[in-house]
Amino acid sequence: MYSLDSQGTQGTPTAISVSALSLYLKELLEANDILQNIWIHGEVSNCKTYPSGHCYFTLKEGEAQIMCVFFKHARLRTSAPTLRDGMALAVNGRISFYERDGKLQCYVDAVLPLGEGALFQRFEQLKHQLAAEGLFAEERKRPLPAQPEVIGIVTSLQAAALRDMLRVLRNRYPLVRVILSPALVQGADAPASIAAALDLLNEHGEADVIIVGRGGGSIEELWAFNEESVARAIARSRIPVISGVGHETDFTIADFVADHRASTPTAAATAAVPDIAEWREDLLYRQQLLTDLIQAYIVNASEQVEDAVQDLRRVSPLSMIAQRRQQLDEYTDRMQVSMQHTLSLQTERLRSLALQLHSLSPLLTIARGYAVVRRDSDQAVVSSVQQVSPGEALTVQVQDGDILVNVRS
Repeated sequence: MYSLDSQGTQGTPTAISVSALSLYLKELLEANDILQNIWIHGEVSNCKTYPSGHCYFTLKEGEAQIMCVFFKHARLRTSAPTLRDGMALAVNGRISFYERDGKLQCYVDAVLPLGEGALFQRFEQLKHQLAAEGLFAEERKRPLPAQPEVIGIVTSLQAAALRDMLRVLRNRYPLVRVILSPALVQGADAPASIAAALDLLNEHGEADVIIVGRGGGSIEELWAFNEESVARAIARSRIPVISGVGHETDFTIADFVADHRASTPTAAATAAVPDIAEWREDLLYRQQLLTDLIQAYIVNASEQVEDAVQDLRRVSPLSMIAQRRQQLDEYTDRMQVSMQHTLSLQTERLRSLALQLHSLSPLLTIARGYAVVRRDSDQAVVSSVQQVSPGEALTVQVQDGDILVNVRS
C-alpha cells in the first residue's frame, strides 16, 4: 500500500503490521453471514484426531482444499462418526482466519457422511482386484533373511526417511551394506519411478532384502504406493520386500503386497536387520554360561578324578606293599623284642649253668690240693686203678700245670 503525492510520484509507503492484517482478514470473514453458516463437501484427507479429542483434517475437491477443525465438544454434541481419510463428507461450519499459522480454515459444527470419496473407491477397487489374484496371500510372502549382508532401499534422495533408515541400519547392524535405488515418492511420475527402482535392484541381484518407503503425508501424498504398477513391481520382486510407508495408521496397497509391512520407514529398517547390541548381550550371556559350564565340568571332573585316585589307591599293589611293609616292620619289632627276651632268658640260663658248672669245675677241686688224672690215649679221667695198664702214659693236672707220668705196675 503506497500513497502518492500531488505530482503522482511515489512517496513513503504506509505499512500495516502482520497482526493488524490478520485481524482485518479475520473480522472480514466473520462479518460475512454466508461464511458463518456454510455447507462444504469434499473428500477427507490427512485426518488426525489427537488425545485431546480434537480432529483436524483437510477437505479436498479437485485441486482445491481447505483446512478443517472439528473440536471435541462439537463432535460429542452431534454424535459425529469417526472420520478417516477417503471419506466423502459434507461439513457445516464457519470460515475464519487462524492468525497464529496464517491459515484460512473451517471450524466445523456438524458433518454429514456422503459415502466414500473417489480416491478411497479407487483404493478399494484395486485392493479387491489384487486380493482376488492372490497377491495378498500369506503363503506367497517370504521370510526376511536373519542376517542380510546387503540392504536395498527405494526412496527419495531428499527424504528425511532415508536419513532415518540409514541411521537405524548403522546403529543396529553396522556390518550391513546399503544399495540405494533412488525414486520419486510423490507425484504423477512416482509410481513408474518406484517400480523401475525395484526392478533395477532385482536386476542387480546383490540385495538380500529391499525396503520401499517414505515418510508420512496425506492420502494424496502417499498415493503412489496405492498404484497398481507399484503393487505388481513388489509382487514380481525375487527379493523379499519390506514396505515402510507413512505412519502407523497409514495403510497402502504396497503394504498388503509386500512380504513384510512396517508401520514407518524407521520400523522397516529395524525389521530388516538384527540388533548387534542384542548379539553382544547374547554373546556375553553365552560366554558366561559357557564359563560356568566349563568350571562346573572341571569341578565335577576333579571330584571324579579324586574318587578314582582314592579307588586306585585302595586297589593299588603299592598300597598293599605299604601295608605289608608296615606289617613286616611290626613283625620285625615283635621278633626283635621276642629274640631280645629269648636272648635275655638264655643269657640268664647260661649264667646260671656257668655258675653251676663253675661250682662243679675240677679246677676248684684242684685249687684245693687235688689233681685230675687223664689217659693220654683218650683223655678219659682216671678215677680207678682198674682204668690203667702198666706202661700207659697219663697226665696229672694240678693247680699250676700238668705232670706227665707212666704207669709202672
